[in-house]
Amino acid sequence: MLLAATAPIHLTFARAILIGLLQGVTELFPISSLGHSVLVPAVLGWHDLVKSQSASESGFLAFLVGIHVATALALVFFFRNDWVRIIRGGFSTIVKRRVETSDERLFWLLVIVTIPVGVLGLLFEHALRGIFAKPGAAAFFLFVNGLILLGGERLRRASQVRQLATAPSAGGREPPVMSQVDGLSRRLDTLQYREGLIIGLFQSLSLLAGISRSGVTIVGGLARGLDHEDAARFSFLAATPVILAAGVYKLPDLTGPLGNGIRGQILAGSVAAALAAYASVRFLVKYFKTRTLTPFAIYSLIVGGVLAIRFGLF
Repeated sequence: MLLAATAPIHLTFARAILIGLLQGVTELFPISSLGHSVLVPAVLGWHDLVKSQSASESGFLAFLVGIHVATALALVFFFRNDWVRIIRGGFSTIVKRRVETSDERLFWLLVIVTIPVGVLGLLFEHALRGIFAKPGAAAFFLFVNGLILLGGERLRRASQVRQLATAPSAGGREPPVMSQVDGLSRRLDTLQYREGLIIGLFQSLSLLAGISRSGVTIVGGLARGLDHEDAARFSFLAATPVILAAGVYKLPDLTGPLGNGIRGQILAGSVAAALAAYASVRFLVKYFKTRTLTPFAIYSLIVGGVLAIRFGLF
């Protein structure tokens, strides 16, 4: 068993850069980075990398740690001004012992939204990876991801959700926003903390390879009356501490024996992931001002369905 878990992998610089680019894009586009890190190597015949995904430990998993940290750092850099305000607001509430501004409220919403996925990840991530980080299962859950995205779009148009758009902002000073896509929409600072917890539970579905972290979090925001732009922004902000904390927690894998012989590839893949993530978030922030999740849902349904048949699930 130990030999299988620590078997060597063939991780060339070309493979590392390709997977790094793939990670940077699919972590933010709502099509599942974990699912694609399983499916793309399977399609390309990189069976050593496919097997290492469900191992208890492997050099490829150490590589994935590196590119996840790089993705998170790209997000921190893109939203650096937001994070300065949010963190300052968080410290301010600790001193004052009350929440007054939208940035202060957003700080605690982000804390709450990360709790479910953080706890469930620590408890079940290895078990879920061992069971579901396989091509057939990843393809099936990618198909399910498409259904979730379509369901989120349908739910956003429901009358009950539209009524949430009239919720007053913190302090009751700001009116709802008017979105080009969604019409009258709820402001982000009107979310209740219990709603943040529910959205955090949505985010926990991303522990299943094929379910997109950003996608289900955006759907959670849409279900609570946010417009696509605010739901996406909240999703990207909420993903940052989760990805960064998970990467930092596993950094010893990079400095230990698992990183031997592939640290150059890890660096190359991480640079590729960071650049791709920055370009992706820059594009998506503009995209969701006028567009919806529907194209990503269609992609997930087609690719997930075709690959589920390809890998013998159906």
